[in-house]
Amino acid sequence: MKPTSPYALAQAECADIGVPAAEAQQHALLCERAVRKASIRLLPVLLLGYIFSYLDRINVGFAALTMNHDLGLTPAQFGWGAGLFFLSYAVCEVPSNLALHRFGARLWLSRIMVTWGLLSAATAFVAGPHSFYALRLVLGVAEAGFFPGVAFYLTSWFPRAYRVRVLAWFTLGIPLASVIGGPLSGGLLSIDAFMGLSGWQWLFIAQGLPAAVLGIWAWAALSDSPRDATWLSSEERGALARQLESEVTAGGTRSFRAAVTDPRVLLLTVALFTLSIGITGIGMWLPQIIRREGLGMFQTGMLSTIPYACAGLAMVVAARRMDKGRNYAASLTMSSAVAAAGFMVSAVSESVSVALVGITIAMIGVNIARTALWAIPPTFLSGAAAAGGIAFINAVANCAGFAGPAMVGVVKEMTGSFTAGLVTLAIALAMTAGLAIALGRVARKRAQPA
Repeated sequence: MKPTSPYALAQAECADIGVPAAEAQQHALLCERAVRKASIRLLPVLLLGYIFSYLDRINVGFAALTMNHDLGLTPAQFGWGAGLFFLSYAVCEVPSNLALHRFGARLWLSRIMVTWGLLSAATAFVAGPHSFYALRLVLGVAEAGFFPGVAFYLTSWFPRAYRVRVLAWFTLGIPLASVIGGPLSGGLLSIDAFMGLSGWQWLFIAQGLPAAVLGIWAWAALSDSPRDATWLSSEERGALARQLESEVTAGGTRSFRAAVTDPRVLLLTVALFTLSIGITGIGMWLPQIIRREGLGMFQTGMLSTIPYACAGLAMVVAARRMDKGRNYAASLTMSSAVAAAGFMVSAVSESVSVALVGITIAMIGVNIARTALWAIPPTFLSGAAAAGGIAFINAVANCAGFAGPAMVGVVKEMTGSFTAGLVTLAIALAMTAGLAIALGRVARKRAQPA
């Protein structure tokens, strides 16, 4: 029978790393103990960091409700300022991750959190379009590399038997941020001239400064690798390091130049782009889709949390199954197809309730698909190739931050409804499923698991 638990998998793999059979049980026990300690120590600060990172992405949209009037920003000026963040973020993502590989994750991730937190809070004091442009541009530079940096960092700490569920717990930050972001931002916006500052200014301060504090926590909590972790016993450090070193893919891609020309990386890049069209498209337009039958603001806000809450739960459950099967390309194919079907259900329904069910199915699908996709690069990339390749995939896919919402908006303007826009998102997810099938075939030809 094929082993399924991480403990059993670690025992089964001992033969591959030269551990005598008599020592296999002890080795697996030490690895499991080390992973448990690492999860408790590392994941809370990284999860909270991702929550505030996502809040930092969406808070400018809430702030615009009153900020644009106070600063005299036109819709075009606000759009340019909001978009400049994604531009500088995408451009600096690969250099940031290569710097993380060189200087160490502890220093670099802490630096990212502190600088983006301070700059985000400083957005409260912009005085017009030019200062808004400048701060958004610099904010993108500061925050660049956080997600791919953490994704790479987790591969240096957690063996593959645990990796997908760890990624799922980390990416749970998006559903959690989406659930709490609306009510939190709405409450902060209601503040009226407290200490001489408007609600939108308090929004940036209250959601920015905690990230800087998290950066200090990260400096205290993180260790660059298991061998640097004084909070593990020497036996635990040795067992975990040995397990991780044994899993570096023999003959895998190790240079950044080779990584960005690898067909698997290129397929993953396009797949994440089409997947992100669905993620960002539905995320930006979900409240308006729910409100199309005249629901109130409070009802809309509460209903919009349902898809994210269901997606977060489903993602954690699915990750455990993916860790056992390890057929990540197949999981990416199936979950993308489910998401496409969910978008179609929402598109053809005239009932808000049925449409919400469809959107919930789609949200579950895209979140599971994202977790499956990010489990694939470490199966054939390592070292600088993993750091740069993961950042490259994410940087290109960030362009979907423009494409997804824009596509839905343009189609709605042309047709007068969300139906065609949701069909467009379904097509994008169907393309993701097709790319995942192609990825699986390429991986099998290269005899590399995916």
